Amino acid sequence: MPETDMQLLFLSLLLLITLCIALSLRILSPKPIQSGARKNLPPGKLGWPVLGETLEFLSTGRKGTPEKFIKDRTHKYSPDIFKTSLLGEPTMVLCGPSGNKFLFSNENKLVSAWWPRSVEKIFPSSLQTSTKNESMKMRKLLPGFLKPEALQNYVGIMDSIAKKQLETSWDFKKEVEVFPLAKHYTFAVACRLFLSIEDPKHIAKFSDPFHVLAAGVISLPINFPGTAFNRAIKAAEMIRKELLGIIKQRKSDLTEKKSSVRHDILSHMLTTTDENGQFMNEMDIADKILGLLIGGHDTASAAITFIVKYLAELPDVYNEVLKEQIGVASEKQHGESLSWGDLQKMKYSWNVASEVMRLAPPLQGNFREAITDFTYAGFSIPKGWKLYWSANSTHKSPDYFPEPEKFDPSRFEGKGPIPYTYVPFGGGPRMCPGKEYARMEILAFMYNVVRKFRWEKLLPDENIIVDPMPMPAKGLPIRLHPN
Repeated sequence: MPETDMQLLFLSLLLLITLCIALSLRILSPKPIQSGARKNLPPGKLGWPVLGETLEFLSTGRKGTPEKFIKDRTHKYSPDIFKTSLLGEPTMVLCGPSGNKFLFSNENKLVSAWWPRSVEKIFPSSLQTSTKNESMKMRKLLPGFLKPEALQNYVGIMDSIAKKQLETSWDFKKEVEVFPLAKHYTFAVACRLFLSIEDPKHIAKFSDPFHVLAAGVISLPINFPGTAFNRAIKAAEMIRKELLGIIKQRKSDLTEKKSSVRHDILSHMLTTTDENGQFMNEMDIADKILGLLIGGHDTASAAITFIVKYLAELPDVYNEVLKEQIGVASEKQHGESLSWGDLQKMKYSWNVASEVMRLAPPLQGNFREAITDFTYAGFSIPKGWKLYWSANSTHKSPDYFPEPEKFDPSRFEGKGPIPYTYVPFGGGPRMCPGKEYARMEILAFMYNVVRKFRWEKLLPDENIIVDPMPMPAKGLPIRLHPN
């Protein structure tokens, strides 16, 4: 039996045993379906009590085919919507551009943001408010940090970090493993811009537990030794302890008005008051920084890894990217950093990155919660049910992307894809606020890596797993050839 199947079998047995214990102790209980809406629910099945169809949902991802869970059910039930049960919650999955548009445009009208219980437990608010409320507060804090005039100042920093990462971790090596190095790069950028931390030893102090945390954020909330959820909770505690030390030191520096203090998002949080004139407490700030670090590096590192993968497989595409980046570099003085204007010239490179994120979307989808009863596609959606949109319901559909498995950057020329079919950053009011930040980070890396190296994959048939983001099963080892 393949290793992946063995792991899934072991996980299934462990989950079933744990859930049986939880049910017997009344820790978990199936949520009743509202009888008034029962008659006209969408087609589908809820699967096992509590567990639902979660194992199959996770299994298709770990086998590298997350779209199979959606495709099988849309073929069997309805191309628009089906019901299931995921992560212990009765769930409707809305499919296609119509489903995406409906959810994105009805934020805080018919639906609101919802996170699995695993997220609530890993990121408990020190103010005892909901994750939804905390997210709304964070979105109010972010615009100043992510506005265009602020972002322009980060391009040179991202460029210098990319250069340094390649010098220290890629130069003079014949072979490297891309995925962990991509994570190191994006984590270093996040530490520098969010916390003004540059010391590699300081960054390494909590980067390893951070990756453990990220792997357990979207998992069944079973706090049992050995589970991803249990490891994530422990990792979060370690990181909070480290962050609290950084916060206390920064607070002291700001009080003493030390000239060396940089204005980053941590300083912004420490000096900003809410509508009642109250400052955030230290634990609250630690939790917000923790969430930002996840959002600020995990998706971009997955995208960078797959860009390297596809450029290895498609030499013609690599050559076009290299040609464009050499053209950008030729207009700069020796040693001059990248600028905001340089990024605007990288149209083909960004089309390549966009096509990569179509084929391997870092954000597979997200949840909402019905805040009132309503109907969609002729079916009843009861208040309290969870709704899920999936990038894979459109990204790999031949209805919207002809020959969906073919790598074709020209899909993004002109007006680009049909609205609501390409959604790697979500959409509507809850579209990822860091979209432009990610674009800058990805292009800064591409600019540096293609001008320095060519490469080839060492494992031509390496499996891809999605858990919860796409990643090469062996980390994408490559052989480098300096340019």
